[in-house]
Amino acid sequence: MVKVNGKRVEAAGKSVAAYLAEAGYDSRAVAVEYNEVILPKADYAETILADGDVVEIVCFMGGGR
Repeated sequence: MVKVNGKRVEAAGKSVAAYLAEAGYDSRAVAVEYNEVILPKADYAETILADGDVVEIVCFMGGGR
Protein backbone atom coordinates (compact mmCIF):
# COMPACT_ATOMS: atom_id res chain seq x y z
CA MET A 1 0.00 0.00 0.00
CA VAL A 2 1.07 3.54 -0.76
CA LYS A 3 -0.05 6.46 1.38
CA VAL A 4 -1.32 9.30 -0.84
CA ASN A 5 -2.51 12.50 0.83
CA GLY A 6 -3.03 10.58 4.07
CA LYS A 7 -5.02 7.69 2.56
CA ARG A 8 -3.75 4.21 1.80
CA VAL A 9 -4.21 3.26 -1.86
CA GLU A 10 -3.28 0.32 -4.08
CA ALA A 11 -0.66 2.05 -6.23
CA ALA A 12 2.48 -0.05 -5.72
CA GLY A 13 4.09 -0.91 -9.05
CA LYS A 14 2.67 2.10 -10.89
CA SER A 15 4.67 5.12 -11.95
CA VAL A 16 3.81 8.46 -10.39
CA ALA A 17 2.65 9.64 -13.83
CA ALA A 18 0.35 6.62 -14.22
CA TYR A 19 -1.11 7.10 -10.76
CA LEU A 20 -1.76 10.80 -11.38
CA ALA A 21 -3.53 10.04 -14.67
CA GLU A 22 -5.57 7.21 -13.16
CA ALA A 23 -6.63 9.39 -10.21
CA GLY A 24 -7.68 12.24 -12.51
CA TYR A 25 -4.90 14.72 -11.77
CA ASP A 26 -3.47 17.06 -14.41
CA SER A 27 0.27 16.48 -13.96
CA ARG A 28 0.93 20.00 -15.30
CA ALA A 29 -0.98 21.55 -12.40
CA VAL A 30 0.34 19.61 -9.40
CA ALA A 31 3.43 19.32 -7.25
CA VAL A 32 4.34 15.89 -5.89
CA GLU A 33 6.23 15.23 -2.68
CA TYR A 34 7.59 11.69 -2.74
CA ASN A 35 8.94 10.34 0.55
CA GLU A 36 9.49 13.89 1.84
CA VAL A 37 11.29 15.14 -1.30
CA ILE A 38 9.75 17.29 -4.04
CA LEU A 39 9.77 15.15 -7.17
CA PRO A 40 10.75 16.92 -10.42
CA LYS A 41 8.08 16.59 -13.13
CA ALA A 42 10.70 15.02 -15.40
CA ASP A 43 10.87 12.07 -12.96
CA TYR A 44 7.12 11.32 -12.77
CA ALA A 45 7.19 8.68 -15.53
CA GLU A 46 10.22 6.80 -14.23
CA THR A 47 9.48 6.89 -10.48
CA ILE A 48 7.76 3.64 -9.52
CA LEU A 49 5.69 3.59 -6.36
CA ALA A 50 6.42 0.85 -3.82
CA ASP A 51 4.75 -0.43 -0.66
CA GLY A 52 5.37 1.98 2.20
CA ASP A 53 5.95 5.06 0.03
CA VAL A 54 4.36 8.32 1.15
CA VAL A 55 3.12 10.75 -1.51
CA GLU A 56 1.58 14.19 -1.10
CA ILE A 57 -0.07 15.79 -4.12
CA VAL A 58 -0.74 19.53 -4.11
CA CYS A 59 -2.96 21.07 -6.81
CA PHE A 60 -2.42 24.62 -8.01
CA MET A 61 -5.48 26.86 -8.16
CA GLY A 62 -5.94 30.10 -10.03
CA GLY A 63 -7.75 33.06 -8.67
CA GLY A 64 -7.23 36.02 -6.43
CA ARG A 65 -7.75 39.71 -6.95
